[in-house]
Amino acid sequence: MSDDQLDDALAERRQELFNLRFQSATGALENPARLKHAKREIARILTVRNERELAKEIGG
Repeated sequence: MSDDQLDDALAERRQELFNLRFQSATGALENPARLKHAKREIARILTVRNERELAKEIGG
């Protein structure tokens, strides 16, 4: 994925997590495992972004 695609995916996952938390608070959440999955996806995206930033600093 390109940096722009990662940024878009991160924004989507954060919006999804917000919606899931809202559903959880109102009792409308059907699948609580989706919360954990969304958090992990965000962490993965942030990890890739951080690794790329470090590679840029070291390489350039």
